[in-house]
Amino acid sequence: MASVGTIEVMSADSSGEMQDLVRHPSLDDRFDPAVHIVDYNPQWPAIASAELAHIKERLGMIAVRLEHVGSTAVPGLAGKPILDLQLSVPDIELRSSYVLPLRALGFLFVPDPTSEDYHFFAKPPERPRSYHLHVCEVGSKHEFRHLAVRDFLRSNPKEAVSYAAFKRELVAGAPEDRLAYIEGKSDYVMALEQRALRWARLQL
Repeated sequence: MASVGTIEVMSADSSGEMQDLVRHPSLDDRFDPAVHIVDYNPQWPAIASAELAHIKERLGMIAVRLEHVGSTAVPGLAGKPILDLQLSVPDIELRSSYVLPLRALGFLFVPDPTSEDYHFFAKPPERPRSYHLHVCEVGSKHEFRHLAVRDFLRSNPKEAVSYAAFKRELVAGAPEDRLAYIEGKSDYVMALEQRALRWARLQL
C-alpha cells in the first residue's frame, strides 16, 4: 500500500486484517527539521486534547484510553515541537480496527517488525511532523511506562530541568540529526524510565 512521498507495506487477508509488518523506510531517516528543542508552549495541552478528541470520534470504543504523553505533556519542560499522544486499544493484534481509521485522520502507520505489541503512527506523513501517536494494548507495559515517565517528570521538577538541559546539549552537537538524537539519549531515557517505573509502582 503506497502513498505519495511515503511507503507503507502491509498485506491483508480476505477479512481486511493486516498481516506481515515490514520496516518502514522513514525509521531510517537521518535528517529531520523537527529535531530541535523549543521552550514549553502552554498551548500544547489544548492542541493535544483537540487531536485526541478527533481520534476518539473516529475510533469510538476502540479508543479505550487516550493520553497526552512525552515532554510536551509536562508543564514547563522544553522539548521537540512534536506532540506525543498515546492510544490504548483492546487488542493490539487487531490492526484493522485502528490502522485504517487513523489513516483517515491523516496518520501514517510506521510499522516495525521488531515491535509487534506496540505501534507508531505519525502526522503528517512527511517531516517535519506535528504528532507522534503511540498505539499500545490497554493494561500493557508500554501503556504503563509512558504514563509513568510523564507523571514522574510532572511530579519531579528537578528531573524535568535536568532532562531539558540534557536534550538541549545533545541537539546542539548534531542539529536536526534524528538518528544521532535517538542514539545519544538512549541510555539517559532508559535510566529515566527505570526511575519513573520505580516511582510509579510506589504510587499504586
